[in-house]
Amino acid sequence: MEKYLDSSLSVQERAEDLVSRMTTEEKCSQLKYDSAEISRLHVSAYNWWNECLHGVARAGNATVFPQAIALAAMFDDEQLFKAADAISTEARAKYNAYKSENDRDIYKGLTFWSPNVNIFRDPRWGRGQETYGEDPFLASVMGCAFVRGLQGSSEHMKIAACAKHFAVHSGPEEIRHGFNAEVSPKDLYETYLPAFEALICDAHAEGVMGAYNSVNGEPCCGSEYLFNVLRNKWGFDGYFVSDCWAIADFHTAHHVTKTAPESAAMALKSGCDLNCGNTYLHIMAALDEGLIGESDIDKACIRLMKTRIKLGMFDSKTEYDDISYDVVDCREHNKISLECAEKSMVLLKNNGILPLDKSKLKSIAVIGPTADSRVVLNGNYNGTSGEYVTLLDGIKREFSDNVHVYYSEGCHLFKDCCEPLALPDDRIAEACTVAKLSDVVILCVGLDSTIEGEQGDTGNAYASGDKPDLRLPESQRRLVRAVMNTGKPVITVLTTGGCVNPECDPDAVIEAWYPGAKGGTALANILCGKVSPSGKLPVTFYEKAENLPDFCDYSMNNRTYRYTDKNILYPFGFGLTYSKLEMLSLDITEKTENGIIAECSFKNTGCFETDEVIEIYIKSFSEYAVPRWSLCGFRRVHLKPEQTGRASFEIPKKALEDVNFSGERRVYGGRFELYAGVCQPDELSQKLSGTKCVKTEINI
Repeated sequence: MEKYLDSSLSVQERAEDLVSRMTTEEKCSQLKYDSAEISRLHVSAYNWWNECLHGVARAGNATVFPQAIALAAMFDDEQLFKAADAISTEARAKYNAYKSENDRDIYKGLTFWSPNVNIFRDPRWGRGQETYGEDPFLASVMGCAFVRGLQGSSEHMKIAACAKHFAVHSGPEEIRHGFNAEVSPKDLYETYLPAFEALICDAHAEGVMGAYNSVNGEPCCGSEYLFNVLRNKWGFDGYFVSDCWAIADFHTAHHVTKTAPESAAMALKSGCDLNCGNTYLHIMAALDEGLIGESDIDKACIRLMKTRIKLGMFDSKTEYDDISYDVVDCREHNKISLECAEKSMVLLKNNGILPLDKSKLKSIAVIGPTADSRVVLNGNYNGTSGEYVTLLDGIKREFSDNVHVYYSEGCHLFKDCCEPLALPDDRIAEACTVAKLSDVVILCVGLDSTIEGEQGDTGNAYASGDKPDLRLPESQRRLVRAVMNTGKPVITVLTTGGCVNPECDPDAVIEAWYPGAKGGTALANILCGKVSPSGKLPVTFYEKAENLPDFCDYSMNNRTYRYTDKNILYPFGFGLTYSKLEMLSLDITEKTENGIIAECSFKNTGCFETDEVIEIYIKSFSEYAVPRWSLCGFRRVHLKPEQTGRASFEIPKKALEDVNFSGERRVYGGRFELYAGVCQPDELSQKLSGTKCVKTEINI
């Protein structure tokens, strides 16, 4: 029996044995994302390219969970783990079904290129919706939960997760193929790398994907510096894949090589095992030209075979083979998706109009281009649900038994008119008519993945790109002004992948993100008070784009809540509920080698039963501290009216560490302040939330 088929041997031994039986040409054929069959060795054709950012994507029917930025807004790693576990169950079910039909096409495998843990440093970035926000700690905790949910903890990996895009990558999309991100060692280790380190060292993500851009002059998929951090400093032994067609950028855009064989050699020798693209078709030419040795090919091929072995591809039976297709888009998974949507929506303003009292309403006007849109529910990198509940659908189901629900599209998402032959603003008269007939207006405005997302290129058929600014499209701005001028009470529902300033002053504002297939049900449950909103902003909402640093400036100065308090509309970590939680105390109960234990107490002093998120921030007073404070703990709690509670937090030692200008992280200071609250401890957050944080000092 061949060793590679013997499951009693180590993964390394099996992979080395398998690769030793391949010819050079066969080994090279395994280094492309669409790897070839080697029938004599029982190696089936396999496509490594699969996506599951918020549900199994681009492979037909699947449960569509809220977009990643919405999942981050839950501030609930346990709920995210549940979602990821459901996603991986569906992934296995679909793989089993496709395999039985001998369908080994793209998006039908077990190696998934998710999650995206890049830092959402600039609100104009179109792909920011794919991330867990602007804070390294939040991205680390949520990213680790997602990886663990995907990969499982059984004998075989359930599916293989992949941390992307390594590293220092967050736009602009338009110039990503040739862009050089210049970043200081301090910013690199303080902001851009922590989430990747956590996913690799703590959650043991099986894969890492490199970014398109260069960092300090080196293309990410061939960066000697970044690969040294990844492989040597962090001990990463999984597989590394290029972003799609990124290696071709070496000679076509970055101009660090002259030919395709040179680019292939540079990437392979650096440590890039797998090419999403076609440049590794030139591996044999690179070998013939002496640019690489066969040992370079062997090393990459062994790492790839190790991943396939861990997934059970060379075993006669795995613990996941019996997962049947009936779990796909099932009721249980859609219940989890609905819970995620309910927990992710952020109440940004409420003058008392919410929750709506159905007994006092005769009519509601639902207006706006995102109200009846399925596209807006999906976000990008999405699957296809068997049943979508649009925002309008959800409101009708909840209210229409006793309330007349009017509807008007109001305007096109971004064009001047809805009908091709019509004059501009052809739906505004209708919108104003139904608004005037109604007791309250639910105004659904925002963006969708057709105008906010990834740049279009060879590897992406779903193009959209960055936002030009932080405003709604002009067609929607005209609609908003017209509806507000009717004088009717207005609840604005924003559907976006990040910061948008609606530039109006309605009675209430809800950030709904791209809320998944059951987004309409979640919104209706919040509007009528069945569920108290409890999401928190994982990104800062700024007032104006013109007051931001240049998009191409990768310095963290004046970016995110840790480095600026200027130009803020709604702060990171902010979000209201229908109740009010009062913080009572915060104490340090224990100091350990691994950090400190803090305990806080709180009380629901409002009239509604609600979830709330306790947020813990730490401020260092060392010379290398970030200008403000950093999130270092969070936890969801559920309280009935007048109920008190206590929560204990283990503050990791890393929270006490700062990064010096050379990128060295350690404890530099001895004095810290620790804050606990339902928001940041800044003046604006506490004013908007109507609550105060409590604090205590730490001296070490």
